[in-house]
Amino acid sequence: MSNSGQRPGQAVADTGTLVAAIRAEETRRPDRLFEDPFAERLAGEAGRQMLAEAVATSGDKSALQIVVRTRFWDEALLSAVPPVKQVVILAAGLDARAYRLPWPDGTTVFELDQPTVIAAKAEVLAGDAPRCRRIAIGVDLTQDWTDTLRVNGFDSTQPAVWLMEGLLQYLDEGAVRTVFERVDTMSAAGSVLLYDIVGKTLLDSVMLAAVREQMSRNGAPWLFGTDSPAQLCEPLGWSAVVTDVAEPGNEWHRWFAPAVPLDVPGVPRGYFVTATKS
Repeated sequence: MSNSGQRPGQAVADTGTLVAAIRAEETRRPDRLFEDPFAERLAGEAGRQMLAEAVATSGDKSALQIVVRTRFWDEALLSAVPPVKQVVILAAGLDARAYRLPWPDGTTVFELDQPTVIAAKAEVLAGDAPRCRRIAIGVDLTQDWTDTLRVNGFDSTQPAVWLMEGLLQYLDEGAVRTVFERVDTMSAAGSVLLYDIVGKTLLDSVMLAAVREQMSRNGAPWLFGTDSPAQLCEPLGWSAVVTDVAEPGNEWHRWFAPAVPLDVPGVPRGYFVTATKS
């Protein structure tokens, strides 16, 4: 996947290749936080190159964030099902959770992403069977995808688990609000919403400058961050638990700075949010 003459959205799709390379690297460690036996194939040579370039440009801090995030959301997804039987991964990219997590019987995982991403993944994983009922849907997430999801068997009268992993920083604030409104309209009571956010203090900090420059050069600039992550869903009627990425990062011995209490302002940090619709 080269960056020359890209279609809009292609650059963000390319970041999925980088994420797969980071997951493959973690899987090779004896003290790995998770196992993704599909990541190596999904990353391919392009992913390995992107990872080498990213580490050379900006160090391994953003890679650590993806490692911690992967494990955190693995655990959060499995603790939400059952009773919830339908899972929706927005901008699923090259995520292999449908194939690698021990889903309870009767779980359906919907994966939404650009048609080209869905097709590329289908090609790589053609010989593999998912461990759940998997429904991959090619859509433009900047358009209204709610009807397409329904047509493909999603039941908005039943609760769902939603995952927005590594997505929101690529959207502008208006698009972020729209995604949350669409998720909310499709969510019955008891639904669970999982998302990660770059803090605004971190987004604007010197420590992220090299990463942001590289992402912009690659055509996938980081646009959105907030230090009030619960405010994205609580006004819509969700109750949120916010976790600083550094907390699990330190607990799993995979972080580079101590966790600072959330009520201390002005700290550059990332957030994991687990929200429930009452």
